[in-house]
Amino acid sequence: MRRWLLGIAVLAVASTSYEDSIRAWQQHRDVGLRAPDGWLTLVGLFWLKPGANTIGSAASNDFVLPKNAASHVGTFRLEGDKVTFGGKSLSYDDLHPDVIEKGTLSLLVIKRAGRFAVRARDTASPVRKNFRGMRYFPVNPTLHFQAKLIPDVQKIPILNIIGQTEMEESPGWVEFSFEGRPYRLRPIYEETAHGRTLYFLFKDSTNKTQTYQAGRMLNTPLAVNGIVDLDFNRSYTPPCAFTPYATCPLPPKENRLPIAIEAGELRYPEKPGTD
Repeated sequence: MRRWLLGIAVLAVASTSYEDSIRAWQQHRDVGLRAPDGWLTLVGLFWLKPGANTIGSAASNDFVLPKNAASHVGTFRLEGDKVTFGGKSLSYDDLHPDVIEKGTLSLLVIKRAGRFAVRARDTASPVRKNFRGMRYFPVNPTLHFQAKLIPDVQKIPILNIIGQTEMEESPGWVEFSFEGRPYRLRPIYEETAHGRTLYFLFKDSTNKTQTYQAGRMLNTPLAVNGIVDLDFNRSYTPPCAFTPYATCPLPPKENRLPIAIEAGELRYPEKPGTD
């Protein structure tokens, strides 16, 4: 009897510990979205042309910023693969870009599919100010899998929301079983501040009404001994749900699941009447 009660207690603690870890991930996600350099601060995306590109709030600029910016902030110059601002060469590495700060505004350069753009952020963005937080499906441990990596290294085309395609390296297929049926997804790699991860872009039947229409995203650690810790409770909404100034990659056709993955983030903003 005591052993049975002890077993129940251990399971309860394990369940609570797992749910706590998901709640902590949700809180971390919220902090990241609200951060001064989070996705909610985006206020512009301007594609550079060769030569001089002026930027500021005045209508005479090539790129027009919100009215709280100076009338003329400066000039970006694109020459080949080199971008300068005020004579200084700028890094456009996604993890360590050079950032130009002007009051509440910040500017940085990105490179997508061989093209260069200036991304503008504003810590005073109304989107950030009015953000109500994300909502989630109830934590569902049955959608946390120790999935199998089936090696099949190749580069696959990934289309983004603005119509550009880039070839990305995929290590193979990740296979899991749900309700007695096998399913598989093909991840690519993503470099993050915490190291390289497997990056899943996927669609499922919840996209119709419950989650973001274009699909969701999920990062996992790299496989260990051929096993991937695939936890759909950590699925999140692409930045394009919050701003038109992101360049979100879209799920490849092989990552369209014919089932409902009722875990992770719900659609934002919610439909009226869902509060």
